[in-house]
Amino acid sequence: MMKKKKMMTGLLAAALCASLATPTLASNSPNGNLTNENQVYSIKGFTDHAEMVKRLQQIVQNSQGRVALEVAGQSNRGRDIYKARVGNGKKVILIESEIHGNEKTGTEALLNLLQYVGSSSSPEAEKIRKEITLVVLPKMNPDASELDRRGNDMSWDEVVEKFPQLKAAAKPAWNYYATGVRQERDYTGKPGFDVNRDFNPDLNYVPKAADFPGASSKPGWYITPESQTVRDVYKSLQKEFGKVDVFIDLHHQGQYYVEGTDDLVTMSLSAEFVPDPRTHEGARYANYSEGYNVEFSKQLNLAAYNALQSIGENSVFNNITLYQRNLDLPGTALGSFALNGSGTILFEVRGQSHTLGQKKKGQLVKAVETGLYGIINGVADGSVTHLNPDDYEKIPETAYAPSL
Repeated sequence: MMKKKKMMTGLLAAALCASLATPTLASNSPNGNLTNENQVYSIKGFTDHAEMVKRLQQIVQNSQGRVALEVAGQSNRGRDIYKARVGNGKKVILIESEIHGNEKTGTEALLNLLQYVGSSSSPEAEKIRKEITLVVLPKMNPDASELDRRGNDMSWDEVVEKFPQLKAAAKPAWNYYATGVRQERDYTGKPGFDVNRDFNPDLNYVPKAADFPGASSKPGWYITPESQTVRDVYKSLQKEFGKVDVFIDLHHQGQYYVEGTDDLVTMSLSAEFVPDPRTHEGARYANYSEGYNVEFSKQLNLAAYNALQSIGENSVFNNITLYQRNLDLPGTALGSFALNGSGTILFEVRGQSHTLGQKKKGQLVKAVETGLYGIINGVADGSVTHLNPDDYEKIPETAYAPSL
């Protein structure tokens, strides 16, 4: 695998996780030729909301009280958003999945993780429970999940009803999908929002009409009940522990290549979602500079990367890259929580449900699980803090065509 750093030119300034393109795939890639534009991909192998609730209840029962389950909030259509918690350690790790409803492998990985950490008597699981308080939101946008699409199920009129002060807004939020087809899903007549643009570093922010429609490079507003739920969980952990040490967000992306090769990326990682508040580029975030710790975020990403590399040479689990660089996305959960002092990690596995369905599900879930255990074990035993943050730059970058 090529490790040499390249200057990636001509990259679109696409928002995080928002690529809609599916490039032609190289048939000699070890990942295989994965897509067929004439095929309808099934997602029946993924866990829907009702199945998840049953699975979580089973996990609680199997754990003999180690796993605590509660409803953290409701989606806009009234579906319960569940929070599971295990462990009694002082180090807090918060993980969420399915903020986009067509990005489903993280949910499967988190259910497996909860089962193991909650019920296993292995030294590894016992160490995690002793050192870590692990909090999981396994399906935080259930309306989008049931619709198998990116956006939630909510109209601008519903937002204005909840926040009457927004009647004066010039336009709806920029991340509002009201009409048209996105990622092969038609929002006409059933609009929604990209919830992962609805976060704000000011965890007490109240929506103001003057802040709309906003933009990708500006903070969000907490106008969706789904983002409000995550914000409230985060704040409650801050109140209890003083700090959320680690926040991990599990996503999917398009199908791309490891730089300099025709190998398809299995998963991309990232530690950087806003410019460093200590730099000129990040000066507008200066109020958050004291808590911001991108070096720790890089160490956490390295822990995931090293765990995946350890599986063996010439494995698809070696096809790990850095996600798009030089981002400025304060409206994402990752950007907002990084500015609030959490070490942050983005996982982006290959392909949404509309491009892969459940094909390669097992492989991609294993990639997520492996990366998660690398982080959790590294935090539990403290080894993550001994990693050199500069090694983050040695992770291959993502190419958007073969052999770039």
